[in-house]
Amino acid sequence: MSEKFAKLGMRPANILLPKAGTDMTKWAVVACDQFTSQPEYWEEVDRIAGDAPSTLRLILPESKLNDANVEKHIADINRSMADYLSRDIFQTLKDSVIYIERTQSDGTVRPGLVAAVDLEKYDYTPGSGSLIRATEGTVLERIPPRVRVRKDAPIELPHVMLLIDDPKKICVEPITAAKESMEVLYDFELMMKGGRLKGWKLNEEQIDGLAAALERLSSDEAMQHKYGLGGVPPLLFAVGDGNHSLATAKTCYENLKKVTPEDQWADLPARYALVEIENLHDDALKFEAIHRVVFGVEPEKLIAAFMEFYPNAHEGQGVGHTIAYTYASGTGYLTVPNPRVQLPVGTLQNFLDAYLKEHGGEVDYIHGEAVTDELGAKPGNIGFKLPAMGKDQLFKTVIADGVLPRKTFSMGHAEDKRYYVEGRKIK
Repeated sequence: MSEKFAKLGMRPANILLPKAGTDMTKWAVVACDQFTSQPEYWEEVDRIAGDAPSTLRLILPESKLNDANVEKHIADINRSMADYLSRDIFQTLKDSVIYIERTQSDGTVRPGLVAAVDLEKYDYTPGSGSLIRATEGTVLERIPPRVRVRKDAPIELPHVMLLIDDPKKICVEPITAAKESMEVLYDFELMMKGGRLKGWKLNEEQIDGLAAALERLSSDEAMQHKYGLGGVPPLLFAVGDGNHSLATAKTCYENLKKVTPEDQWADLPARYALVEIENLHDDALKFEAIHRVVFGVEPEKLIAAFMEFYPNAHEGQGVGHTIAYTYASGTGYLTVPNPRVQLPVGTLQNFLDAYLKEHGGEVDYIHGEAVTDELGAKPGNIGFKLPAMGKDQLFKTVIADGVLPRKTFSMGHAEDKRYYVEGRKIK
């Protein structure tokens, strides 16, 4: 196995998969941070999974994160993990990387790689020079509730997706070309309109080739060619999805370091986190806007406050940052000419942060315009729809300016988010 992985922040992992005979459609469920305002979605997932082995029993949908019974939910999850391990449901793929193809809701196929990343080389601090970086602002108060879920769990199931900026397609695509000669691990339909998922195991030669390709991608020459920046810390992996989950894994690892001798840190299973890696330049990878719905407010007063916050703002569409809104009394647009920030999401988020701090209310981050309109039109709510960000500027912006406003973009529709399939022991 190549030693190059030590400086790449990524490595093969001992990956857990359900043994043959498991109903994989019932096993795999969508990322826990999806459909948080649609409890009926998770009720239907529960009905489909039934009593079969399912990752639904091993994760906490974030719609339940602030539930009065959250501690019981967490205890049930840990018991289910221990039960699945004791019942020998899993097989272990030693020192493995998995190549996957996800057929999305629109029929396109999105390739990726499942491997572990080194949390020593990840930093979500804005302006960090780490090899693995957050792309959006991390809300620190969101981490402790998620730490409660992870800290005693014996298994992790990842929905984190990392991006590489590989315009020459030297990392993932050579593996795609060789898939017909590779060992197939699974191939099944995902529940709830999630499309289809197929996975193959990389051989040692392919793993070594991947390491060499990633080393070239993180070289100073590559940084100079792509960004016109030489002599700067390389950015190899940018978080595309699941930043708060990765930040939670980082926090749990840092807490363990405080009670573990330094010479043992490298052997801590919690030092690593399982992720999916995708090429930013793959045609199937789409950036979608993440919209906002504000709950428990008086929409007319909120709009008036927006006008006060931005004195040059006006109703209707125009030049500048234009944001559509929906509430019970109708729809419209707010435009801010000559905005102070680069993206409309920053213009809106800066206002919402200040308004909600002073006046109260709650905001949820919504995937899909129709759901935003539906929720925004309910009494006491208002929905805001935002334009999508071009993905070609992602790495350049993170390197030059630091993180984007939180929840700036989403990689695809909610149904196309990563489903939990693979796992890894973290204790």
